[in-house]
Amino acid sequence: MPELPEVETIVRGLRPQVVGQTIQNAELLWPRTLVTPGADQFVRAIIGQKVKAVSRRAKFIILELSVSSLLIHLRMSGDILVKDKPVQIERHDRLILSLSNDKVMVFNDTRKFGRAWLTRNPEEVLGGLGPEPLSEAFTAEWLEQALRSRKRRLKPLLLDQAFIAGLGNIYTDEALHLARLHPLKTSDSVTPEQAGRLWRAIREVLEEGIRRSGASIDWVYRGGDFQNYLRAYGRTGQPCPECGTPIERLVVGQRSTHVCPVCQNEEL
Repeated sequence: MPELPEVETIVRGLRPQVVGQTIQNAELLWPRTLVTPGADQFVRAIIGQKVKAVSRRAKFIILELSVSSLLIHLRMSGDILVKDKPVQIERHDRLILSLSNDKVMVFNDTRKFGRAWLTRNPEEVLGGLGPEPLSEAFTAEWLEQALRSRKRRLKPLLLDQAFIAGLGNIYTDEALHLARLHPLKTSDSVTPEQAGRLWRAIREVLEEGIRRSGASIDWVYRGGDFQNYLRAYGRTGQPCPECGTPIERLVVGQRSTHVCPVCQNEEL
């Protein structure tokens, strides 16, 4: 599933191609892709709107239009492509928007889990999300207080989008390894020093992921090479880059989890 760095990479690629363009036509090829409104209303409402901006909130791609906003969540296998007209419809294309610059924006989704919303109030969809981990609101002090006020295992808590927005399996494993914290450690037992390490680690791995255009694993993302620089995720049996101990795989909350048993000793 794409996480914050992969979605941010897609957003940065979309901006120069779609901002300023008017949507001339819309083809909804898989109706269940659309959460709201209904298919006919969607087509009528979106045609003629101009793309004013493209941004990201958590793992959502947001196209700010002249009247409303189009929100897209890629889920497991979604991708967004911009192609020249005329376009040949591919097997897994779910939504096609024809633009005024003789290009089309295509939402392609092999597994059909991706979803889109056309709404005048994006907060109806985004309102329950936690802070952005690269924002000014996400401080070490906030993280320490938020961790100590809950009694949850670290990894499931960090994956909770209502707690922090944008982290997924890859970058959570990487941040916990860099911070030398075990994924099963309870959040209320984290010391101020450990919270500071985790805050720095989260920001560091996300910033590095963005610099490397994301990781091209676990889904059909066609982008970057962060997978070549992973510390823990997916490296079962390979040496820890810090101490050389083989990385171990655990299952935490039904998610594959990768830890160094020495650097991330559960007792630390």
